[in-house]
Amino acid sequence: MAVIERVPDVVFKTRVRDESVEGPNPYRWEDKTTQDIFGGKKVVLFSLPGAFTPTCSSNHLPRYEELFEEFQAQGVDEIICLSVNDAFVMFQWGKQVGANNVSLLPDGNGEFTRKMGMLVDKNNLGFGPRSWRYSMLVNDCKIEKVFAEAGFSDNCPTDPFEVSDADTMLAYLKGEESTGVSAPVREFVG
Repeated sequence: MAVIERVPDVVFKTRVRDESVEGPNPYRWEDKTTQDIFGGKKVVLFSLPGAFTPTCSSNHLPRYEELFEEFQAQGVDEIICLSVNDAFVMFQWGKQVGANNVSLLPDGNGEFTRKMGMLVDKNNLGFGPRSWRYSMLVNDCKIEKVFAEAGFSDNCPTDPFEVSDADTMLAYLKGEESTGVSAPVREFVG
């Protein structure tokens, strides 16, 4: 199995605020490339099964949001939450949970997640293809560290949440001992 050393090249379909767009929804589509998002920056990305889901909404995203300034103090330029959801869902979820510091990145087609080797079926929950829960530190498109939850599998009956959390990543950045287990990134499926 090959280990991925760089984030895969994909185009993300995003929506950005544009005051020149008239009406109640002043947003326009904007394609963002992997280079746009990760190039020349130190980024913490965490990926989760879905917007509006319990653990993701009550702990995973809110804790990264809460610790944002501490991540900045460790030299992190941006924190990104990625999910296999579309831009509209990610936007509404961000509004509901009050995501002001963490950027929500839609991977609507699951292309980035598939190329990371983290796409799993969650048909048992009626979700279809979704991301396995993981976090990673990316420096100018190079993957420096990945914390992937144990038990990677399709239709996993549980939702492990032990090492992709904000506190584990922050401890790693601070050089502190982590209780989590780091896992290699899976095979690149291009």
